[in-house]
Amino acid sequence: MSLTEYPARDTMMAALANVMADQLRAALAENNRALLVVPGGTTPGPVFDQLCKADLDWARVDVMLSDERWVPESSDRSNTRLLRERLLVENAAAATLLPLYADSDRPEDALDALAGAVDAALPIDVLLLGMGADMHTASIFPEADLLAEALAEDAPTLLPMRAPGAPEPRITLTAPALTSARHIHIVITGAEKRAALARAEAATSAVEAPVSILLQDATIHWAD
Repeated sequence: MSLTEYPARDTMMAALANVMADQLRAALAENNRALLVVPGGTTPGPVFDQLCKADLDWARVDVMLSDERWVPESSDRSNTRLLRERLLVENAAAATLLPLYADSDRPEDALDALAGAVDAALPIDVLLLGMGADMHTASIFPEADLLAEALAEDAPTLLPMRAPGAPEPRITLTAPALTSARHIHIVITGAEKRAALARAEAATSAVEAPVSILLQDATIHWAD
């Protein structure tokens, strides 16, 4: 694991956006398209605000979420809504969004259709993730109903996920899709998340600390 510490959060967000933009440019120099995967939530918003301005061929970039709450974009809990408002704007408006939500009652009902488009775009070139204080990443939560299935080496690309404390079902990329990414970044802030990272490093099982599946190959970006 590589840990990069920053003196301030705004410095970290700007530096991370620059690194990710450079990695996308390199991917586009090698291949016709590049796949960028990002999390929802509030933490990565400032990264999106910087990255959307990057000078690169966004028309050849596919963008998708690492996971999504099973709510429509009209909901303020929709991660897709956040992407449209803060990442898929300015230069990045030319990128193609690969959806992780469809108009159905349950994620299971749309899983095959969503997974087809995702499978066609894999592998991930640049992956940005967060980490919860409970050591979850994407929607791979400790104590989630399909945790073991999501961590399995032969897991399908996408799985529905339900977890204690999560008010709605989720859909998430699974361990094989996440760990195969060329570049993996995990962004965390504050003392609580730093302590959780230390626990994840010491964990003996990914069931206890799902984020641990990524730590060996990830760059962790931290600011207080």
